[in-house]
Amino acid sequence: MTPPVIGLPCCRWWLKDSQFFHLVGEKYLRAATWCGATPILLPALGDDAPLAHWLEMVDGLLFTGSPSNIEPHHYGEAPRDGDFNDPQRDATTLPLIRAALDAGVPVLGICRGLQEMNVALGGSLHPAVHTLPNMLNHREQGDTLEAQYGLAHALTLAEDGVLHRALGSTQAEVNSLHGQGIRQLGAGLVAEAWAPDGLIEAFRVADAATFAVAVQWHPEWQIDAHPLSRALFQAFGEACRQRRHARG
Repeated sequence: MTPPVIGLPCCRWWLKDSQFFHLVGEKYLRAATWCGATPILLPALGDDAPLAHWLEMVDGLLFTGSPSNIEPHHYGEAPRDGDFNDPQRDATTLPLIRAALDAGVPVLGICRGLQEMNVALGGSLHPAVHTLPNMLNHREQGDTLEAQYGLAHALTLAEDGVLHRALGSTQAEVNSLHGQGIRQLGAGLVAEAWAPDGLIEAFRVADAATFAVAVQWHPEWQIDAHPLSRALFQAFGEACRQRRHARG
């Protein structure tokens, strides 16, 4: 069978000589290929994005992490000084998420991707989790990639949820590299996992026709080293293969 195609929406950043670049972190491309899929990049074109055409092309969508944050006005908050935003990515991904779910396209959200899926469905975010009382500092620690992506805290998985069934356990450990987090879940979302401080770390779309899950940590980092990461990407990859098979 022809490998499934996984679309990865790009960030749009100003990098050099007053020019913008559309880009995706290489680790997410490698994760898509780990699933046995062919990754393609979807530029952050905002209102000019041909969403219907893209959804005809892909067998799954991977909404990646990013240093940028969703603009706060999308969830009813005021702008924050010094916040790094990517309005073109927001204008692309938020409607794309809703269209993908309506079309039954498998979806996986990671870190910013989780936040995008939550906001796209009417949820809200804490702009800075570490400033809240009794909450962990979920931001990355250390100066090396190995330290920053090292296991940071325990995770409790919902019994009989998608992640529990995939892993076979309700306990795991994950890395943590985020400043924002879920305040209120969007419509139709069901929590799948929690950090020790109670922060929602994963959810599923309850009535989705296929795989539609988002996680706050970074499973794309060294997938083979972590049973939960393998289980998550295996489930996502299988959903993408099923869509490819159904589409002929």
